[in-house]
Amino acid sequence: MSPDSVQQLGEVNRLLAALSANPFYTAKLGGLTGVSSLAEFSREVPFTTKAELAADQLTHPPYGTNLTFPLENYSRFHQTSGTSGQPMTWLDDRTGWEWVRENWEWVWEMAGVTAGQSAIFPFSFGPFLGFWAGFESAAHLGIRTIPAGGLSSAQRLAMIERLRPQILCCTPTYGLRLAGLADNAASLGVEKLIVAGEPGGSLPEVRRRLELAWGAEVIDHHGMTEIGPVTVGDRENPNRLLVRHSSYFCEVINQDERGVGELVITTLGRHGSPLLRYRTGDLVRPDSDFALMGGIIGRSDDMVVVRGVNLYPGAVEEVVRSVEGIEEYEVLIEERDSMSEVRLRAEGEGCVGLEERLREVFSLRIPVEQVPPQTLERFEMKSRRWKRSES
Repeated sequence: MSPDSVQQLGEVNRLLAALSANPFYTAKLGGLTGVSSLAEFSREVPFTTKAELAADQLTHPPYGTNLTFPLENYSRFHQTSGTSGQPMTWLDDRTGWEWVRENWEWVWEMAGVTAGQSAIFPFSFGPFLGFWAGFESAAHLGIRTIPAGGLSSAQRLAMIERLRPQILCCTPTYGLRLAGLADNAASLGVEKLIVAGEPGGSLPEVRRRLELAWGAEVIDHHGMTEIGPVTVGDRENPNRLLVRHSSYFCEVINQDERGVGELVITTLGRHGSPLLRYRTGDLVRPDSDFALMGGIIGRSDDMVVVRGVNLYPGAVEEVVRSVEGIEEYEVLIEERDSMSEVRLRAEGEGCVGLEERLREVFSLRIPVEQVPPQTLERFEMKSRRWKRSES
């Protein structure tokens, strides 16, 4: 057994022992308080799904029963963004929040950010976890933190020009949008972009565009409100995400012939609001070190099968960003007689080239409609470009 596995097994058993007062998991575990191996843990512990957590919160409002301690012990409130369903509330006690913060400190350290540098956060701090932990962990490490919520994009660019922060934290989409509005983003002094919320930071074409626009290194990161900060981009090989295995026991299930499967995560240190064998819905391809090659490839609930071809949002985004002249786009999915059809609407002069490129990559005709500038929605946080309808 590797040292990592020994450490994970000890943390798993500490977690199981702590859950005797957690009503949600007491019902699921059937009296299980310890295991002799990680294989036994995977065999004996059932999956946790977002659907059952949401149903539990509906039945036991507002917080559900997945609370190990009395309610008065919890001091942090967050809520999922609701991208793939009903938003869920999530609480943390002080120890659990410190664990979340420490995981984000690992992200900063792996990204090569040090005390004395400054980072700007150009978005409003809403109820979902987002960069709350990133902001607080940066301050804890001695990184000067610059909040930039409640401002227009032009005002944020002016702040970046005036204050010259070395690090910009945002979604890949918003990083491209800010760069497009700037006269010369590469002259603003940003040295690193830490991007999250979308898979773009691990997509070579999106990363290339961001790095070229800002003259800066792009480092991907992913996490979830209900899980916490999980990964950071490998600076030596930016095509993969490194997992913080000391904090998470990760599995990949239902792998296909390419090794792509669904990421399942157990949070080892968030005892107050734990998740055991949580089906994230994220599709990944782990390598021999259990780093995630290509980052988050897609989501199991986002994949669309069109005439036998699997389409993932990340794969489509990579094609779109490889075509010059496309400013913004959206994907329209129509269900007709149990069949899915896909078409794109896009702003810019590259629509003909985009349609040709989509056919080349996917061996499908995917119509592309050119729309006038500023027709399509712009996003600060997670983009919602894929839209479904039935006809």
